[in-house]
Amino acid sequence: MSANDRPVTGQPTATYDSAFLKACRRESVPHTPVWFMRQAGRSLPEYRKVREGVPMLESCMRPELVTEITLQPVRRHGVDAAIYFSDIVVPLKAIGVDLDIKPGVGPVVGHPIRTRADLAQLRDLTPEDVSYVTEAIGMLTAELGGTPLIGFAGAPFTLASYLIEGGPSRTYENTKALMYGDVQLWADLLDRLADITAAFLKVQIEAGASAIQLFDSWAGALAPADYRRSVLPASAKVFGAVEEYGVPRIHFGVGTGELLGPMGEAGADVVGVDWRVPLDEAARRVGPGKALQGNLDPAILFAPREAVEAKTREVLDAAARLEGHVFNLGHGVMPSTDPDALTRLVEYVHTRTAR
Repeated sequence: MSANDRPVTGQPTATYDSAFLKACRRESVPHTPVWFMRQAGRSLPEYRKVREGVPMLESCMRPELVTEITLQPVRRHGVDAAIYFSDIVVPLKAIGVDLDIKPGVGPVVGHPIRTRADLAQLRDLTPEDVSYVTEAIGMLTAELGGTPLIGFAGAPFTLASYLIEGGPSRTYENTKALMYGDVQLWADLLDRLADITAAFLKVQIEAGASAIQLFDSWAGALAPADYRRSVLPASAKVFGAVEEYGVPRIHFGVGTGELLGPMGEAGADVVGVDWRVPLDEAARRVGPGKALQGNLDPAILFAPREAVEAKTREVLDAAARLEGHVFNLGHGVMPSTDPDALTRLVEYVHTRTAR
């Protein structure tokens, strides 16, 4: 259990008893909690102002800047949780992998991993490698008070895909060629990435994060049998490594409707669902014992207010019988989204679901 959640007296803190953490634990809530993936980012003018002239990776390594960016959507939208501002490649950069985040492109890797010798790039991650994360989370939890902070990391498969392809891909041909063509090298690569990811999440939890989310952004490119055989063990290793802390663990991927069952088996307490599968059907696929997170289509926010509220009611109605529900978008906030639409959405969900 994070120190931010349970004090030594054993009395629950405001964070532990928050609507977000209660929903993750499938307990009764005063209202359906809301937060948004990519809630801190380009949709906010205040974000664009503080990030001006600062490269993405550098912005992730400045504790004061991370703190300000993470807090911005909490102040503006009144969301029920903050998510730590970072990028999934930060732990790879921290251990010395030659990569950069290029504007308009995304992460680009200098020397892609294609052979066993290339694994030498991936040493263990230590807390000292990411001391700026510990510092930023300490600053954040002091500011957030009763609002939980979500830590996050990229899942081994998605990190492996970036490392193998050398950057973003639509076809994943190099990734799948390695996965199918050298089963042992693939397993060793994902196992090493699982250790790095787990170490990165442990740093965040020990610094005060109240929950963690594992993003497997690219897992939707896989068939269920391939996911179960070649990806699930590494993700399960990550979730198992942080189980002892007792904080809620969230698992999310895009285009993963066919993978909801096995993703639920990986060990998360909450399974994130994109907008393609209704939440009641997602619950059937995931099975009992898990809360769900989602799943309004991010594009809906460009429609008139009445349309946004109508689609939101559909999501809430589909979630009515869930064991636990955290309202979110089915993917991240789009950069050109009107921030006021997000603020109105938070208020609408809170009002409509008030118990």
